[in-house]
Amino acid sequence: MSSVNDTKFKSVVFLLTGIPRQKDIYLWISIPFCIAYVISILGNSLILFIIKTDRSLHEPMYIFLSMLAVTDLGISVVTMPTIVGIYLFNSREISLDACFTQLFFIHFLQCTETSMLLLMAFDRFIAIRHPLRYTSILTLPTIAKMGLMILLRGIVIILPLPFLLKQFRYCRDNVLSHSYCLYQDVMKTACSDITVNSIYGLFTKLLLMGVDSLLIFLSYVMILKTVLSIASHEECLRALNTCVSHLCAVLLFYTPEISLSVIHRFVKGSSPLLQILLGYMSLLLPPLMNPIVYSVKSKHLRARIIRVFVK
Repeated sequence: MSSVNDTKFKSVVFLLTGIPRQKDIYLWISIPFCIAYVISILGNSLILFIIKTDRSLHEPMYIFLSMLAVTDLGISVVTMPTIVGIYLFNSREISLDACFTQLFFIHFLQCTETSMLLLMAFDRFIAIRHPLRYTSILTLPTIAKMGLMILLRGIVIILPLPFLLKQFRYCRDNVLSHSYCLYQDVMKTACSDITVNSIYGLFTKLLLMGVDSLLIFLSYVMILKTVLSIASHEECLRALNTCVSHLCAVLLFYTPEISLSVIHRFVKGSSPLLQILLGYMSLLLPPLMNPIVYSVKSKHLRARIIRVFVK
């Protein structure tokens, strides 16, 4: 009997969902998605290439930016097969193991991204508060230790998610709400009591995004306090201008992600289309826009990018 149940469990297939009632134009919908993925992959790869090859950019701010670009590349690579597969090939099915693997990497990379945004806020605080000691505080070994801590933190918190889901039996209509697998979405298709899993999922959100967003806010409070103590109005504006790119990255990441979490957990009967669009924004906007924002706002990075294309 146990072997029969295990076979049934392993044969579970989830059905992913595209934009509802638009199946006739899926081929056209695939075009902007493909363009977004091409721009994301090329943009982040270009930033990594320039930072790696140009020694003048081997500064803490650009090293953190390269780590953010790696994370954004990972999110694009993990989500592209299922999203493009639905709209280009009408491929909706995903196996249990593939779904659990995808949701692990999605949540792990989002955990890494929120941690990176926190480190970049700390970087801006050190650069403004202690400009003369900036490179001596944020040395390469220190940055490497920070990166290792981010990876260990993500693995410890996110790794239990697929194992918790594997304890369930999935006997309902296994239709997911998005074009990719998310923990809270898969959890709702189980035919078991999901109270403990729901609490742990909420705990991870609060521990990661709640704590990180609070620390980012406190970092900017300290930055404003430092900037307002600067006598020169021009220097004050120049110091704040170095934070614009990071603030844009924070808004691009947190706004759709928090909105989607609130809708999933607390809003009953919300529009499926709204959930789907917010889901796409939370995963596609940061990898797409971060390279553009940093390239526009960073004079040194912009000059290196122009030099690549214009000899």
